[in-house]
Amino acid sequence: MKIHKEGRGIIAILFAILLSVNFVAYYFVVSTILKWCLGIISFSFFAFVVRFFRKPNRKLIIDENKIFAPADGEIVAVEQTNEGEYFKDQRIQVSIFMSVWDIHINWFPIGGIIKYFKYHPGKYYVARLPKSSTENERTSVVIEDDKKRQILVRQIAGIIARRIISYAQEDLKVQQNAELGFIRFGSRLDVFLPLNSKVKVKLGDKTKGAKTVIAEF
Repeated sequence: MKIHKEGRGIIAILFAILLSVNFVAYYFVVSTILKWCLGIISFSFFAFVVRFFRKPNRKLIIDENKIFAPADGEIVAVEQTNEGEYFKDQRIQVSIFMSVWDIHINWFPIGGIIKYFKYHPGKYYVARLPKSSTENERTSVVIEDDKKRQILVRQIAGIIARRIISYAQEDLKVQQNAELGFIRFGSRLDVFLPLNSKVKVKLGDKTKGAKTVIAEF
């Protein structure tokens, strides 16, 4: 198992802190039971963090007519809605909720040129709630492919997530299913599609980022 670059520093610091805490406890805590409890809790927490930052080995799939899931998670919304930030018209919204157990790498659903990028500071409502799409901390990325078809991908921080990392920059050419970024600890992604898109997922479906086809142009 590989560790994502966004987690290596955090894991190293956490290891040093937990090692120090357990070292002090070994010499200054009298109770053997407390020492064991602290050790087990420390190991479990460290294992959870390492698992969170795992990086899967996924084959890069290129298909210009398909729109891939930008994240692992669960489909929590498939609906027609008004996208008021960039398109300012009706779009099909497909939303994926990532729990703390999911891989939190994000991928570009299509390839092309980034036409728009914006970071929005905001609140930290539970990411499953619809209002998180417009009120939480988030980034918005619009990608235009070679046929001038555009989609918007929105990274949204959740109640636990406090850091959105995006590799997107305006005018940057990106490859389909290359890494878009990373969100730390529980979050959501919204994808806004043209109305003539053929949606291939439904509520409750599980997705694999860069593997599951959520729609076709």
